Amino acid sequence: MIIEQILVTQMAVFCYLIGDPVSGEAVLIDPGGEVEKIFKVVEKHKLKVRWVINTHGHYDHTTGNEEVLKRTKATLVIHQADSGMLDKTLVKNLQSGKGGSIHYVKDGDEIALGKHKLKVIGTPGHTRGGICLYHDGRLFTGDTLFTEGVGRTDLPGGSGKDLLNSIRTRILTLPDETVILPGHHYGRNKTSTVKEQKQYF
Repeated sequence: MIIEQILVTQMAVFCYLIGDPVSGEAVLIDPGGEVEKIFKVVEKHKLKVRWVINTHGHYDHTTGNEEVLKRTKATLVIHQADSGMLDKTLVKNLQSGKGGSIHYVKDGDEIALGKHKLKVIGTPGHTRGGICLYHDGRLFTGDTLFTEGVGRTDLPGGSGKDLLNSIRTRILTLPDETVILPGHHYGRNKTSTVKEQKQYF
Protein backbone atom coordinates (compact mmCIF):
# COMPACT_ATOMS: atom_id res chain seq x y z
CA MET A 1 0.00 0.00 0.00
CA ILE A 2 1.02 3.57 -0.68
CA ILE A 3 0.53 5.89 2.30
CA GLU A 4 1.38 9.59 2.14
CA GLN A 5 0.94 12.07 4.99
CA ILE A 6 0.33 15.51 3.44
CA LEU A 7 0.49 18.60 5.65
CA VAL A 8 -1.93 21.31 4.46
CA THR A 9 -3.02 24.84 5.47
CA GLN A 10 -2.11 27.01 8.43
CA MET A 11 -4.29 24.73 10.57
CA ALA A 12 -1.58 22.05 10.20
CA VAL A 13 -4.07 19.47 8.96
CA PHE A 14 -2.80 16.07 7.90
CA CYS A 15 -4.50 14.85 4.73
CA TYR A 16 -3.73 11.22 3.93
CA LEU A 17 -3.43 9.50 0.60
CA ILE A 18 -3.85 5.73 0.72
CA GLY A 19 -3.28 3.97 -2.58
CA ASP A 20 -3.43 0.42 -3.86
CA PRO A 21 -0.74 0.11 -6.54
CA VAL A 22 -2.35 -3.02 -7.98
CA SER A 23 -5.82 -1.59 -8.68
CA GLY A 24 -4.61 2.01 -8.99
CA GLU A 25 -7.38 3.11 -6.63
CA ALA A 26 -6.90 5.63 -3.84
CA VAL A 27 -8.53 7.14 -0.79
CA LEU A 28 -8.07 10.71 0.39
CA ILE A 29 -8.71 11.27 4.08
CA ASP A 30 -9.57 14.81 5.20
CA PRO A 31 -8.63 17.04 2.24
CA GLY A 32 -8.58 20.22 4.30
CA GLY A 33 -7.31 22.56 1.59
CA GLU A 34 -4.31 23.18 -0.68
CA VAL A 35 -5.86 20.83 -3.22
CA GLU A 36 -3.11 21.41 -5.79
CA LYS A 37 -0.54 20.20 -3.28
CA ILE A 38 -2.63 17.11 -2.59
CA PHE A 39 -3.07 16.30 -6.28
CA LYS A 40 0.66 16.55 -6.95
CA VAL A 41 1.06 13.61 -4.59
CA VAL A 42 -1.85 11.72 -6.17
CA GLU A 43 -0.40 12.26 -9.65
CA LYS A 44 3.09 11.25 -8.51
CA HIS A 45 1.73 7.79 -7.79
CA LYS A 46 -0.58 7.77 -10.84
CA LEU A 47 -3.62 6.90 -8.74
CA LYS A 48 -7.34 7.41 -9.22
CA VAL A 49 -9.19 8.72 -6.17
CA ARG A 50 -12.22 6.54 -5.54
CA TRP A 51 -13.13 7.66 -2.02
CA VAL A 52 -12.88 10.93 -0.07
CA ILE A 53 -13.30 10.23 3.63
CA ASN A 54 -13.97 12.85 6.29
CA THR A 55 -13.08 11.67 9.80
CA HIS A 56 -15.52 14.32 11.03
CA GLY A 57 -17.37 17.33 9.72
CA HIS A 58 -15.31 20.33 10.83
CA TYR A 59 -14.42 22.77 8.05
CA ASP A 60 -10.66 22.48 8.46
CA HIS A 61 -10.91 18.84 7.37
CA THR A 62 -13.57 19.26 4.69
CA THR A 63 -12.71 22.50 2.86
CA GLY A 64 -11.17 20.66 -0.09
CA ASN A 65 -14.08 18.25 -0.55
CA GLU A 66 -15.84 20.09 -3.34
CA GLU A 67 -12.79 20.65 -5.52
CA VAL A 68 -11.50 17.09 -5.05
CA LEU A 69 -14.92 15.62 -5.87
CA LYS A 70 -15.27 17.86 -8.90
CA ARG A 71 -11.99 16.56 -10.27
CA THR A 72 -12.41 12.89 -9.40
CA LYS A 73 -16.17 12.13 -9.26
CA ALA A 74 -15.30 10.09 -6.16
CA THR A 75 -17.64 9.06 -3.35
CA LEU A 76 -17.64 11.21 -0.23
CA VAL A 77 -17.75 9.19 3.00
CA ILE A 78 -18.76 10.56 6.41
CA HIS A 79 -20.66 9.39 9.48
CA GLN A 80 -24.35 10.26 9.30
CA ALA A 81 -24.17 12.16 12.61
CA ASP A 82 -21.75 14.70 11.10
CA SER A 83 -23.47 15.06 7.73
CA GLY A 84 -25.21 18.27 8.81
CA MET A 85 -21.84 20.02 9.04
CA LEU A 86 -21.20 19.65 5.32
CA ASP A 87 -22.05 22.29 2.74
CA LYS A 88 -25.75 21.77 2.01
CA THR A 89 -25.44 22.51 -1.71
CA LEU A 90 -22.60 20.03 -2.06
CA VAL A 91 -24.60 17.32 -0.29
CA LYS A 92 -27.66 18.00 -2.44
CA ASN A 93 -25.57 17.72 -5.60
CA LEU A 94 -23.92 14.52 -4.46
CA GLN A 95 -27.25 12.98 -3.54
CA SER A 96 -28.46 13.70 -7.07
CA GLY A 97 -25.28 12.25 -8.59
CA LYS A 98 -23.68 15.53 -9.64
CA GLY A 99 -19.91 15.49 -9.26
CA GLY A 100 -19.75 12.21 -7.36
CA SER A 101 -21.86 10.59 -4.67
CA ILE A 102 -22.13 10.43 -0.88
CA HIS A 103 -22.04 7.41 1.41
CA TYR A 104 -22.81 7.43 5.13
CA VAL A 105 -20.95 5.02 7.39
CA LYS A 106 -21.25 3.75 10.94
CA ASP A 107 -19.03 1.85 13.36
CA GLY A 108 -17.94 -1.49 11.95
CA ASP A 109 -18.41 -0.65 8.29
CA GLU A 110 -15.62 -1.35 5.80
CA ILE A 111 -14.47 0.67 2.80
CA ALA A 112 -12.97 -1.36 -0.03
CA LEU A 113 -9.80 -0.24 -1.78
CA GLY A 114 -8.79 -2.83 -4.34
CA LYS A 115 -8.38 -6.03 -2.32
CA HIS A 116 -7.82 -4.03 0.86
CA LYS A 117 -10.40 -2.80 3.36
CA LEU A 118 -10.42 0.16 5.73
CA LYS A 119 -12.40 -0.53 8.89
CA VAL A 120 -14.53 2.28 10.32
CA ILE A 121 -14.23 2.68 14.10
CA GLY A 122 -16.75 5.04 15.65
CA THR A 123 -15.05 7.43 18.07
CA PRO A 124 -17.55 10.12 19.15
CA GLY A 125 -16.36 12.90 21.43
CA HIS A 126 -14.69 15.56 19.30
CA THR A 127 -17.92 15.45 17.28
CA ARG A 128 -20.89 13.11 17.48
CA GLY A 129 -19.91 11.42 14.22
CA GLY A 130 -16.16 11.24 14.62
CA ILE A 131 -14.53 8.14 13.15
CA CYS A 132 -11.11 6.53 12.93
CA LEU A 133 -9.98 4.27 10.10
CA TYR A 134 -7.96 1.11 10.64
CA HIS A 135 -5.88 -0.82 8.14
CA ASP A 136 -3.02 -3.23 8.58
CA GLY A 137 -1.64 -1.94 11.88
CA ARG A 138 -2.31 1.73 11.16
CA LEU A 139 -5.03 3.92 12.65
CA PHE A 140 -6.01 7.24 11.09
CA THR A 141 -7.42 9.08 14.10
CA GLY A 142 -8.63 12.43 12.76
CA ASP A 143 -9.12 14.79 15.69
CA THR A 144 -9.94 12.08 18.21
CA LEU A 145 -6.29 11.64 19.17
CA PHE A 146 -3.09 13.50 18.27
CA THR A 147 0.47 12.49 19.07
CA GLU A 148 0.44 14.82 22.09
CA GLY A 149 -3.13 15.66 22.93
CA VAL A 150 -6.73 15.23 21.89
CA GLY A 151 -9.32 17.14 19.87
CA ARG A 152 -11.25 19.91 21.58
CA THR A 153 -14.68 19.12 22.99
CA ASP A 154 -16.12 22.59 23.61
CA LEU A 155 -17.72 22.93 20.17
CA PRO A 156 -21.31 21.83 19.38
CA GLY A 157 -21.56 18.04 19.53
CA GLY A 158 -18.39 17.66 21.58
CA SER A 159 -18.15 15.66 24.80
CA GLY A 160 -15.04 15.19 26.90
CA LYS A 161 -16.54 12.11 28.56
CA ASP A 162 -17.33 10.50 25.20
CA LEU A 163 -13.91 11.38 23.80
CA LEU A 164 -12.01 9.75 26.66
CA ASN A 165 -14.26 6.71 26.44
CA SER A 166 -13.58 6.44 22.69
CA ILE A 167 -9.83 6.67 23.21
CA ARG A 168 -9.72 4.18 26.06
CA THR A 169 -12.13 1.59 24.65
CA ARG A 170 -11.75 1.91 20.88
CA ILE A 171 -8.12 2.98 20.34
CA LEU A 172 -6.01 1.88 23.30
CA THR A 173 -7.46 -1.64 23.08
CA LEU A 174 -5.72 -2.10 19.73
CA PRO A 175 -2.29 -3.82 19.65
CA ASP A 176 0.53 -1.78 21.19
CA GLU A 177 2.41 -1.59 17.90
CA THR A 178 -0.51 0.07 16.09
CA VAL A 179 0.70 3.28 14.45
CA ILE A 180 -1.32 6.41 15.24
CA LEU A 181 -1.68 8.78 12.27
CA PRO A 182 -3.34 11.97 13.60
CA GLY A 183 -5.46 14.63 11.94
CA HIS A 184 -3.13 17.53 12.84
CA HIS A 185 0.58 18.09 13.31
CA TYR A 186 0.21 19.41 16.85
CA GLY A 187 3.00 17.45 18.52
CA ARG A 188 6.73 17.05 18.14
CA ASN A 189 6.28 13.88 16.10
CA LYS A 190 4.10 13.17 13.08
CA THR A 191 3.08 9.71 14.28
CA SER A 192 2.77 7.79 17.52
CA THR A 193 1.81 4.29 18.68
CA VAL A 194 -0.88 2.82 20.91
CA LYS A 195 1.85 1.80 23.37
CA GLU A 196 3.13 5.38 23.60
CA GLN A 197 -0.37 6.80 24.02
CA LYS A 198 -1.22 4.47 26.90
CA GLN A 199 1.09 6.44 29.19
CA TYR A 200 -1.18 9.50 28.82
CA PHE A 201 -4.51 7.82 29.51
